[in-house]
Amino acid sequence: MHIVVCVKQVPDTKIIKINPKTNTLDRRSAPAILNPYDAHAVQEAVKIKEKTGGIISVLSMGPPQATEIIRKSIEIGADKGYLISDRAFAGADTLATSYALSKALEKINKEHPVDLIICGKHAIDGDTGQVGPGIARRMDIPPITNVIEVTEVNQKEKTVLIKRKLTNGYELIQSEIPCLLTVEKEINEIEYSPMTNMIKAARYEPIIWAVSDFENVERSQLGLKGSPTIVGKMFTPPRPEGGKRLEGAIDEQVKQLMDLLMEKKELLTIQISK
Repeated sequence: MHIVVCVKQVPDTKIIKINPKTNTLDRRSAPAILNPYDAHAVQEAVKIKEKTGGIISVLSMGPPQATEIIRKSIEIGADKGYLISDRAFAGADTLATSYALSKALEKINKEHPVDLIICGKHAIDGDTGQVGPGIARRMDIPPITNVIEVTEVNQKEKTVLIKRKLTNGYELIQSEIPCLLTVEKEINEIEYSPMTNMIKAARYEPIIWAVSDFENVERSQLGLKGSPTIVGKMFTPPRPEGGKRLEGAIDEQVKQLMDLLMEKKELLTIQISK
């Protein structure tokens, strides 16, 4: 069983600020971390490996310092790590990112056939949830999103049984493998890493590929050239207003309440049943 987990280095959004001049994330204002959803994806791969055996590879695209999140994935329990890093990838949106990662996955697949690809539900810096399904579409494999449980992996039948979350309930799906899963945080709890994993992670050197290491790459689909998405503006939403306290006698409070309701009457709807 060969599981590949796609991971991303993101700024800690609890700390990050927005540049008021450029209306973009000021990535220098916060430390870089492993995307939390991706950490759960790695942990789920470890759980599957404990049942089926095999190896876990992690794949990321980013600058050289993204090797740190690969080491973090090794610490959680991954076996190998790949980083694609090249100036040609800079400025990629989700379309260009899924293209670059799919090319890396094709190369990995030639070295060791891939049975399962796992991604986090979305990255906390972009929050689009588009890269995972984009990879699946390019590789012509089934994408299954919002997964909260991997119930069974049947290597003999080449199937996987999963539970996914919907807006109004849950859905059980059996899919053929290879396939791609995007997982929710609730799928598992991140476990404490054993000392052996920590030592391995500290010494681990990921495999780094540039664009020149791939075959049949259309450079027009990479980086800014391959990114049709344009962000017009990014801003911090205003804080919600607190409630208003009504004071005085009962009659006065009723009058204040009616005045408030009249101010907000456009938010009120009345339905009359015939």
